Amino acid sequence: MPPAEENTALAPDLSPDERPKPPSRVPSYMRFTPRRAVASFENLVALANHQERLKGAQKIIWRDKGEPAVELEDIPECIEHAGRGGMRAGAIAFAIRACLNVVLATLRFGKVPQDMRFALIRHAIFGKDSFRFAAMFGAFVTLYKAILNALPILLPVQPTKPPPSPFDDSENGSNSVTPLEIPLAERQPRLSLSAQAHQQWVRKKTRRWHAVLAGAIAGSVAVMFEKRTRRVTIAQQIFVRGLQGSYNAFTSKRGIHLPNGDVLLFCLCCAQIVYALFSRPETLPRSYTTWLVTACGAPVPAVEMVRDINRTGTFDIRNLDKVLQREDVIPVNRTAILARRALATSTPPNFGPPYPPCGAVHPWVESCMAVPLPQLWAVFKWAFPIYGALHFIPMMLFKRKAFLLNPLRMLWRAGWSTIRSSAFLATFIAAFQSWFCFKHYAHAILSSQNKLKIPSLILGLLGSKYSYGLGGLLGALSLFVEEKRRRGELAMYVLPKSLDSAWLTARGKGWVFRTGDFGEMLLTAIGMGMVMSIYQNEPQHLSGLVRRILYQFIGPN
Repeated sequence: MPPAEENTALAPDLSPDERPKPPSRVPSYMRFTPRRAVASFENLVALANHQERLKGAQKIIWRDKGEPAVELEDIPECIEHAGRGGMRAGAIAFAIRACLNVVLATLRFGKVPQDMRFALIRHAIFGKDSFRFAAMFGAFVTLYKAILNALPILLPVQPTKPPPSPFDDSENGSNSVTPLEIPLAERQPRLSLSAQAHQQWVRKKTRRWHAVLAGAIAGSVAVMFEKRTRRVTIAQQIFVRGLQGSYNAFTSKRGIHLPNGDVLLFCLCCAQIVYALFSRPETLPRSYTTWLVTACGAPVPAVEMVRDINRTGTFDIRNLDKVLQREDVIPVNRTAILARRALATSTPPNFGPPYPPCGAVHPWVESCMAVPLPQLWAVFKWAFPIYGALHFIPMMLFKRKAFLLNPLRMLWRAGWSTIRSSAFLATFIAAFQSWFCFKHYAHAILSSQNKLKIPSLILGLLGSKYSYGLGGLLGALSLFVEEKRRRGELAMYVLPKSLDSAWLTARGKGWVFRTGDFGEMLLTAIGMGMVMSIYQNEPQHLSGLVRRILYQFIGPN
């Protein structure tokens, strides 16, 4: 009997609607509506296109790591590549300068009438400074890219033999050496795959002098777009970074290592700066001298007396009168200052030893021994908020992920760095104050006694203007209090100021030539030639900050 007839026989009283239906099989294939499938596919395509557009917009603002070098075959391609890079660099530079100007303008809102605030913001964004800054970066990137990529086309070079790969097997196993046996000068730095590919492109296409020529021409032309007052600062910073990269490359190739070289450089720079502060203040920026005088804590008239004595051997009586007018002058120091004033106003005038009385430098206390420790604490409190802003604000802006992952650790690191930086500056000021009083006390004691015959060279050194530079050198040893990773940056900060001061001092004495109206252009050309030569051939020898900035604006080529 068939199955259907058997089911009917087993349930004869059921109606046809009530009878059970035969079991149905679920299909193993997917059922979908074609119209919905097309819509989903179109959404996926639109999402992919949107992601591509986002990546393209991101690349315009921020260059990804590992970007390969662009292969250019003829001059028109070089011009197009340089033009695109220059427009991108100019736009980014304009945005950065405009944002900085807006931030500075908003800080002045309290001093500006309300109806003038919109004009202030408009000038901050579209003022000449933003366009000058954009023109400088745009011109540099355009010229550098055009020259660097055009030279291999105009003057083809034979590719050099690439360095041996560590993965190649040696034919003679007995001649193999371990990494520890390789001489220091022959060791290659560890670079990423993209950096190695870039180095291969450099060895294949260019020569070192290509980057030097391109950087010198582009830098000398680009710096002329800035104001004359800013060209000197820009040229100094570029020249110093070029010296830093060249020194690192030179010492690494020859296996030279100078222990604590950053501290030594900082000491030499501080010696020149402190000498200039008390002897040739016109060779330092006015804002920098004002900051240094404020940091030292001595009365301004006393500093003026030191400068006058170092220059002419005399001083202005009015500066002594200004010190006497202070409310914190104790009676003992007032008596000493009045005695020095009486000698200076006598006939003939006698201005005394080649330094002001210590009572004029610290009129609130008699003993020189009681000055360093209170001065240490006063400078520490004064510097703490300054360095706190320098350590905490960059952490919040550039290390947000690390801060959110471990806020207590990041706050502790920033706080400890602030303490060390404030202690470094306080130690510097206290050490120099101690040297200032000690050398004057030693000069007074040694010059007044007759038992020992002291060489005149020693007495002359203790009372000369060069002794202040020696005090700056000794005080700069306080850099050991600062973190090791910050010592090099601090040395790079004071180096351009000391070099500029030394150059102006030597030019005033007729030891060096005058550069006229093209000094900034010449210095920028030399500095950018060094920087770009290192960047294209040995980028690991530049500081991380400089290397990242150049990569974002220029790229591999």
